[in-house]
Amino acid sequence: MDVDGLLEGFEPGTTAPAGRPAVALNFVVSVDGRATVQGASAGLSPPADRRLFHGLRGRFDAILAGTGTLRKEGYGRLVKDGAQRAARGGRGLAGDPLAVVLSRSGAVPDVPMLRDPQQPSVVLTGEDAQPQTALARLRADHGVRSLLCEGGPTLARGLLAAGVVDEMFVCLSPMLVGGDPPLPLLRGANLDPPARLELVWAAEADAALFLRYRVVRGSSA
Repeated sequence: MDVDGLLEGFEPGTTAPAGRPAVALNFVVSVDGRATVQGASAGLSPPADRRLFHGLRGRFDAILAGTGTLRKEGYGRLVKDGAQRAARGGRGLAGDPLAVVLSRSGAVPDVPMLRDPQQPSVVLTGEDAQPQTALARLRADHGVRSLLCEGGPTLARGLLAAGVVDEMFVCLSPMLVGGDPPLPLLRGANLDPPARLELVWAAEADAALFLRYRVVRGSSA
């Protein structure tokens, strides 16, 4: 799968709406709708998904993950490879994306990402962790024009319910995981109304399907 070809011309910061960054979700999910294997998503990702994962990280000002995802995945420096940092610079971005953590409770896991002096980060807590407030602050205080959310299911559902998601990248992994209770792509109350999606492209690699969707504006609020 040609990741550079699929993402050619994709510059999310140029499409940021007034007052907030452009926001995309990136997820991998099994055929039976599970978002993790033994508590982490890495076991679901085929090699092509890892390439797309890094390709997307190379195109956003900031990367957002929920506290549960940080804890389970053990996040470290977001862009470890020097060539990838240089490629970001060639796109007019900082070599290291801003790491963003939202926590209403203020309880933030002690992960390497937040202890690495080379990794810029911001933690928003309390009312500042509400999606609309957080995005407005990121734009106004940190100049963030594009934000990639990597999970987890509760955070993704909250962003969609707030009507602030512009695009979704989904890898349908060729695996059946099972488990009870399941950890789905979204967790929480039903979206009312449901978010409607428009397919931008679909690709296949490593027996997995890769889908890029645009969220139809006004389909969730």
